[in-house]
Amino acid sequence: MANEQGLNYVDMIVVGGGAAGFFGALRAASLAPDARVLLLEGSKSTLAKVRISGGGRCNVTHACFDPAELASRYPRGQKELLGPFHKFGPGDTIQWFESRGVPLKTEADGRMFPVSDSSESIASCLETEARRTGVQVITQRRVRTISKEEGRFTLTCADGSRYSCHQLLVATGGQPAMWSLMQELGHEVVAPVPSLFTFHVPANGLKALAGIALPDAVVRACGQEARGPLLITHEGLSGPATLKLSAWAARAMAGASYRTDLEINWLGKDEETFGQMLEAMRQQEGKKAVGSHGLGQAPQRLWRWLVEQAGLDISTRWGDMRAEQVTALREVATAQRLRMTGKSTFQEEFVTAGGVSLKEMDLRTFASRKVESLFLAGEMLDIDAVTGGFNFQAAWTGGWLAGSEMGKRWHQSQSNPDLFPR
Repeated sequence: MANEQGLNYVDMIVVGGGAAGFFGALRAASLAPDARVLLLEGSKSTLAKVRISGGGRCNVTHACFDPAELASRYPRGQKELLGPFHKFGPGDTIQWFESRGVPLKTEADGRMFPVSDSSESIASCLETEARRTGVQVITQRRVRTISKEEGRFTLTCADGSRYSCHQLLVATGGQPAMWSLMQELGHEVVAPVPSLFTFHVPANGLKALAGIALPDAVVRACGQEARGPLLITHEGLSGPATLKLSAWAARAMAGASYRTDLEINWLGKDEETFGQMLEAMRQQEGKKAVGSHGLGQAPQRLWRWLVEQAGLDISTRWGDMRAEQVTALREVATAQRLRMTGKSTFQEEFVTAGGVSLKEMDLRTFASRKVESLFLAGEMLDIDAVTGGFNFQAAWTGGWLAGSEMGKRWHQSQSNPDLFPR
């Protein structure tokens, strides 16, 4: 309801209609069915990222049920998320959606999607649950200011509308304007930098290999390494191994202006194992040309390029290779150094490393240690993960725990009015 000053009073407000915001609002409303829960979204529609993620299929979570292993997939938040994942993890996410008529399936790499292969199944489920629990959702309400006086938050939106509440959850994703508002409330914000990006690598001849995919490679840079499938593109390198490395080395690469040396192990074999493979070829296929076929899982085009990069003529016979040529080929295949000169955003993910410092958060409830009754979840926080459904899982977990605490405090206020003065 609005007073004569046009201030709309509710019990709880969630700012941000994404995964974390929706989950927080739904959880709070389900625990406090008599409370007035309002969700404000700045754009014309909610759950935009849910709808476009995973190529329109929505990678809901990952089939990783050990909290410690799950937490290890987060370059920022690894230690802090261990406790929260014990309280609400992938198994809980699966049960939540499936109990509401949205079964999930697990793919070979552990990623989990709705059986429908449509992100609309997830979005519709959340929207239906909002209607069922009485969450009021208002779009095109971009919050411009947040203040707190006498135990109540006051929010002013771009259209001039104003709202007041006792408990506030902010889950707007990585928005600089909202981070600025958090700073005004006294929070430290770790400077955001991109995460999950592909590498520009203008190596001689690499562009001609665009489209080649390797099932198991290792990429190293800035003191970090990542293993997994690797894809050669017209601009350089992409694929899971590259994206993982970009997450772990996000800050170091930003500090180097995305110009740094890479070390590529194209076939994922250690030097000793690959050396043994080369020696076996010399002994068993001595009369054949080195460039006649790829070794291991190397596609023919890539193998010929590696042979040339090692300074060998592709017509050189295996049995005629000198010791230094074997060494050169082994080094190129297992530790080739290439120069990265820039990056490109990975279009299916929009993730930053940075946000409100985790030192200022109680992640048992996702409550601020700085501002009473303020909760933060999702990419508002300095939490991010590698690809595979892990960023969504952090959003579900944070929203759930924040909403749980908000619902709990609302009930406490019913018997103790002094908790949230009217």
